[in-house]
Amino acid sequence: MSETTMTPGTGRGTMRAVRFTGEGGAGSLAVGQEPIPTPGPGEVLVKVAAAGLNRADVMQREGKYPPPPGASDVPGLEVSGVVVTLGEEAGLPGEGRFAPGDEVCALLAGGGYAEHVVVPAGQLMAVPAGVDLVTAAALPEVACTVWSTMSERGGVRAGDVVLVHGGSGGIGTFAVQYLAAIGARVLATAGGPAKCERVRGLGAEDVFDHRSGEPGAFADWVLERTGGRGADVVLDVVGGPYLDANVRCLAEEGRIVVIAVQGGPKADGFNLMRLVSKRGWLTGATLRARSVVDKARIVAGTERAVAPLVAAGRIDLAVGARFPLDDAVAAHRRFEAEDRVGRVLLVTDPADALWPQEDRT
Repeated sequence: MSETTMTPGTGRGTMRAVRFTGEGGAGSLAVGQEPIPTPGPGEVLVKVAAAGLNRADVMQREGKYPPPPGASDVPGLEVSGVVVTLGEEAGLPGEGRFAPGDEVCALLAGGGYAEHVVVPAGQLMAVPAGVDLVTAAALPEVACTVWSTMSERGGVRAGDVVLVHGGSGGIGTFAVQYLAAIGARVLATAGGPAKCERVRGLGAEDVFDHRSGEPGAFADWVLERTGGRGADVVLDVVGGPYLDANVRCLAEEGRIVVIAVQGGPKADGFNLMRLVSKRGWLTGATLRARSVVDKARIVAGTERAVAPLVAAGRIDLAVGARFPLDDAVAAHRRFEAEDRVGRVLLVTDPADALWPQEDRT
């Protein structure tokens, strides 16, 4: 990692961090110098090795997803790195588990695109065995999102049929692998033959190319694949435009979990009785704005359930490219590229960069 510089007379150092110079495209990202944050009660200072890029970062850049009150406005919801110092104890979850020098990964409300970040102690995880420190940055946000929405909120059990929309995306690729590993039957949607084939390789039983028909055509496909029964759980990132079709292919007592509305929040003309007649559940979930205590609970549950699967090689963190922190603009452009496959990371040490060659497919 690059060296930080000391601010004369303060005892504190400065670090590189990425901020937005305005709202809009990737070009609004800029790297500058600012003070290294000081951990408060119940917090830990981490020297960052890598930060994962997520759709939420793009939405924040576009002015559509501001950080929660009190959170850093530096983007970045997950990092890996090394513990530097601990704040005073405050009786919060996770305190005392890690010590300076420990390698960790962390779930954040913001602040990850920097050389240092302050994290509530309960939002730290140990790096799974067999995973290198840089790659571990691809774990916390997606793992906590998938475990909390599928196992907790969706109640997925072995043998359930789960439909995963956006199967080739960051959440989707992790969800497909996790659900297959716990014994669910996974169906998915993705865009284009190459991405569909890749999602099959991750453990999906079958994948529907959403570019091959009218919006919502996946519903008939799901019913055909399940003998008319439908999906027990749907993980949706599209939102309003998919609601009617999601309900059409939902099994009785099924659950739809919406975690993003990339297609828009409104479902014009939807007949709610279709959901009522199936005794179905429609729920939504976000992670970023939850309380420190709630996030600590989710992180602990995720670490227990997911980390062993990663350590055993049953879940690949699927990193496709690693860009130096100074190249945050290029990293965002790669993240938004139509042909992107795999996660994108920002690394604080340029020696850890892995420039994409067709995303290493």
